[in-house]
Amino acid sequence: MGISINSWTEEIKISGIRQFFNLLADYPDAVGLTVGQPDFPTPEAVKEAGMRAISDDKTGYSHNAGLMDLRLAIRSFFSEVHGLAYDAASEIIATNGSSEGLDSIFRTILEEGDEVIIPAPAYPGYAPLIRLSGAEAVFLDTSDTGFQPDPDRLEALITPKTKAVLMNFPTNPTGVTLGDARLGQLADVLSRHEVFIVSDEVYSENRFDGIHRSFAHFQALRDRTFIVHGLSKSHSMTGWRLGFIAGPASVMQHVLKVHQYNAACASLPSQYAAIEALNGQRHVPAEMNQAYIERRDFVYSRLSGMGLDVVRPTGAFYIFPSIRKFGLSSAEFAERLLKEGGVGAVPGSAFTEYGEGFLRISYAYSMPVLKEGMDRLEAFIRSIS
Repeated sequence: MGISINSWTEEIKISGIRQFFNLLADYPDAVGLTVGQPDFPTPEAVKEAGMRAISDDKTGYSHNAGLMDLRLAIRSFFSEVHGLAYDAASEIIATNGSSEGLDSIFRTILEEGDEVIIPAPAYPGYAPLIRLSGAEAVFLDTSDTGFQPDPDRLEALITPKTKAVLMNFPTNPTGVTLGDARLGQLADVLSRHEVFIVSDEVYSENRFDGIHRSFAHFQALRDRTFIVHGLSKSHSMTGWRLGFIAGPASVMQHVLKVHQYNAACASLPSQYAAIEALNGQRHVPAEMNQAYIERRDFVYSRLSGMGLDVVRPTGAFYIFPSIRKFGLSSAEFAERLLKEGGVGAVPGSAFTEYGEGFLRISYAYSMPVLKEGMDRLEAFIRSIS
């Protein structure tokens, strides 16, 4: 075709996570440990709230920022669970999943030539959204620091082109969380530079030890920090596509314009379901976490027993062992593991070049599935060692 399309769109690629997830269709007997989707059902009361909204014909548009009742529920969640104060009318927007929230933020704050620093290995959905906004992602290597961002390395990467720093903790793909000491050190660096902080906290309710704290807790950063959140992981609502973002009113008024033209508003039945999730089902994540901790401990023990170098996750539901000792690229290892070993996992290279030499395994699966997956992985490792 002689007609050109957006060159930035031509540059970006389908997520490596989805590439390997899609490959599983050709291997129906394989054990799939690829996707970060909770295997729990959406809580019954949440489903009932969504179905009731449909039955009551609440299927139209809402205010662009979302129902006020939902924004009040989000405000209460931030205040009562995380000790953060946001104004429901001017600082909170309900979005079609957290991904749309990220996109709306990036398209509001980024201009061509800007840079966004991201600790890596990193979720593969970030850099394409940044590129589609005309900016560039700059990666902060954490592969040799236990997947913890080094404050000095962060400061060294900040230049006049840096518009924002994106943080994601607990982290996809590593499951690592930030302790208070490291969080404070990073906040000190960020407080010295006029940059936005975009904090993806969609896994904050899936933290297994300690208390989740945000960069928004620091007064010096509060008015330039955006929190990206949602219910996909905390309440097993991936398909409901209900996320929410919070940030300074002075900028959120412009984020709302982007969101309005991009999506109009979040799905109305999903908004009613979200009100129930936030107001009546706050206990659900802790219940799920008990299962995740059991699964984490099992998978970590098995991987360690196989002689793999692996950091013990403290959040989310991923584990990221090193497979460098086998002399294969992560893509080659993952392909052979699927074809010869019957296990689907995601090569670390899907999470930027700094994930090369690692393998992401999701333990958002039942114990029988995980046991079979670990048995097959162990047999595969023996076959290539």
